[in-house]
Parts: sequence; C-alpha cells; structure tokens
Amino acid sequence: MEPSIPATAAPPTIQVRNLQTRFFTRAGVVPAVNDVSFNVGRGKVLGLVGESGSGKTVTGFSIMRLVDEPGRITGGEILFDGRDLVKASEEEMRQLRGNRIAMIFQDPMMTLNPVLRIDTQMIETMQAHTKISREDARQRARDTLGMVGIPSPDERLKAYPHQFSGGMRQRVAIAIALLHRPELIVADEPTTALDVTIQGQILAEVQKLAATTGTSIVWITHDLSVVAGLADDIAVMYAGEIAEYGAVSNVLDHPLHPYTHGLLGSVPSRNKRGEPLRQIPGTTPSLLSLPPGCPFQTRCPRAADVCRQVPPMAEILPAHEARCFRPHLENAEAA
Repeated sequence: MEPSIPATAAPPTIQVRNLQTRFFTRAGVVPAVNDVSFNVGRGKVLGLVGESGSGKTVTGFSIMRLVDEPGRITGGEILFDGRDLVKASEEEMRQLRGNRIAMIFQDPMMTLNPVLRIDTQMIETMQAHTKISREDARQRARDTLGMVGIPSPDERLKAYPHQFSGGMRQRVAIAIALLHRPELIVADEPTTALDVTIQGQILAEVQKLAATTGTSIVWITHDLSVVAGLADDIAVMYAGEIAEYGAVSNVLDHPLHPYTHGLLGSVPSRNKRGEPLRQIPGTTPSLLSLPPGCPFQTRCPRAADVCRQVPPMAEILPAHEARCFRPHLENAEAA
C-alpha cells in the first residue's frame, strides 16, 4: 500500500514506491529491501528505524544510487521532485549528489579525503556545484563548521582529517553535507559516535535546518529516543520490509505491530525499576531463509496460522499503517 498524499498538500520532496533492492550472492538472492514505500514532505524528518540488518541503510544507499555489486535495485520508484532516480543516468546522479541530495555516512572517512586539508575539501565541494569565489566559499565553510559545534573554525579549516578525533571528523562530514542546503539529506546514524551534548546540538541544528529551509531528511537510526525528539514520521523496518509507518506520536504511543511493541518494551525507561527488560525472543532471521508469510512470526507472541500468509501493508488506523494480521489494537482503544 502506497502512502497517500492529501490533495491540498504540496508534493513530497521524495516518494519511495515499492522499492526492491536485491543482493545476488553465491549463497542465494538476499532481499535486503522488499516492497518499501514512504513519503518525506518538504521540511519534514522521517525516522527510519530498525535493528542491524533490517535494511534501513541499504534503503538509504538505494535512494542515493550508491548500492554496489552484487547488489542492485530490481524494482520500484524513487521519485525526487518528480524525477525517478532509479532511471536517472550516472551523470544525472553526480549532479544531484552533494548538491540537491546529500548523504551523511556513519563512517566520516567515507566523506573525507585523508590527504587533503579540510578547507580544500569544503571549498572544492562548493565550487563543484556552485559559481562561488574561493573567499566566499571559505566563509561559508567556516560558518558551517561553527554551526556543527567545531571550535576555532579558522584553525580547523587548515587541518587534515587525521588531526581530528572521530567525533570531530563526523561533525566535519555533517558540515559538508549541509554546505549546499540540499533539498534532501539521507543521514545514516551520523551521531552514534558523538557525545550526548554534541548529539543534542546537531539534532537541534538539523531540526532548525528542516524548518527554515524546507530540507527533507531521512534519518536512519536504531535509537528510538533520537527519533522521538527529531522526526515527524517514523518507518519501522524488519527483515527488509516496513513493519509500521505513521506519525511519530502515533507509532511510539500506540504501536500496532508486535515488533514495534517489542522494541519499545526493550527500552529501559519504559520498564519499572527493578523489573527485567521485556526482550524480544529469538534472533532476526537470515534474509536468505526467511519463514513463509510474516518474517516476524517465529518471534511473535501473537502469531497464528494466518501469519503463514504474507501480510499486506494496510492503514489500520487513520494515517497509521502496519504490515500485520493481528495488530495491537488495544493500544489505540486505550488511548
């Protein structure tokens, strides 16, 4: 089921429709992303949440058209400003990446060149897409470094990546992504390695950027607390599929899918003091040998015979979708 768009609303910055990305390995075909659909409106933040191996990072790489062999996009559409990125040429993608679409990687050294000074990298990034003088580019680079909490930006511009700590390198990578005020940012757990204070500062800047410039953001994370304070909407992924999708307040306060319910039950702050955490039993199944029907059924306390069939993505409550035959409707009824 594709997310609906209100008739009066502006078209979303990006519409992902029935996206499929497969990895063709010697052991078999891995359905890393399977029938994934979502929209991100202008100035909105979508939190893409899931465990390691759920497909969230591959979804982000698919949007950027950065999936390497043996992986490839095998179906669906990625509509950016009305253009299908799946069908775009490599030259078109080069013009978009770093300019209108930016990605912040989990590893900052995927962005930074270890043998070039920071000022060289930031200035060349700007001049590759914009007619701007070297001095104006330097000024913007200095301002952007300050925005992400780097002290003494004039001195830091002259440094090399190896002269920064891991957290500082990540802040530089985030600054580079922000240079062009892109229309879309795909952020793959960019604040995981940062201390809480700097993480909070960057999350506040990201929210401000989205609100003031209309930049849309896909924020990939496993941290529900980050999503709760940052995102407008949330898509919970499991085994390459979106299990639940809706507004953050709806999904986190009234989870429908048993997997989302289990994730929230595993958060320490939601458990009574002294009681053991309510863990999800078992482990995530291999994508090479998924059970028939619902991929969560082997770990689900609500599983029944009907779960051996493939559940469709359905709007179970207004603007709140889940891929489940037996959702937790009591959570909504209790509200």
